[in-house]
Amino acid sequence: MSKVGRRKFLSIATSVTSVIGGAFAVTPFILSFQPSKKAKALGASVKVDLSNLEPGSIIKILYRGTPYYVVHRSDDMIAQLKAINSDLRDPDSDLSIQPNFAKNEMRSMNPKYLVVEGVCTHLGCAPIEKFSIAPADMGPDWRGGFYCPCHGSKFDLSGRVFSGVPAPSNLRIPAYRFENESVLVVGESPEEMNV
Repeated sequence: MSKVGRRKFLSIATSVTSVIGGAFAVTPFILSFQPSKKAKALGASVKVDLSNLEPGSIIKILYRGTPYYVVHRSDDMIAQLKAINSDLRDPDSDLSIQPNFAKNEMRSMNPKYLVVEGVCTHLGCAPIEKFSIAPADMGPDWRGGFYCPCHGSKFDLSGRVFSGVPAPSNLRIPAYRFENESVLVVGESPEEMNV
């Protein structure tokens, strides 16, 4: 091999080796920009089995580190919702965070099921369910809903806030869809969010 041929071969070999070495050096940096498996799992949707959820009961789930309530409303609960619109701050959910499909009186895709974020819109406490009608601690006008024990905010069985309480807006409704009649998927929506 001549000096020119050897020089050309060494130049090409050095260039190829440098490119391959550079690719190996850059790959970990590029991969570090991808979310980890743990991060992907935290953002994944949550499936909820509704087959054992009796009317008038609630399931509490965690989605992305936030509590959510899934309520199977009974026919009586649905009837109670129609009687309290005048006492609500935002009865038509005009100022609420919810998907388009939930901008209705029941604030849900299916009137029998309420899916709501279990975080008070005042200071982030967890409201508790108070489904009984007129219990002694809630007064004679109470028709069932959620009560925030931190500062006294009250929400109806659609998560709509009552007037005269500290919470500024209705409870948030997450994106969700029904996979079938007995499986609810929180975190996936058939429509875009109306924020």
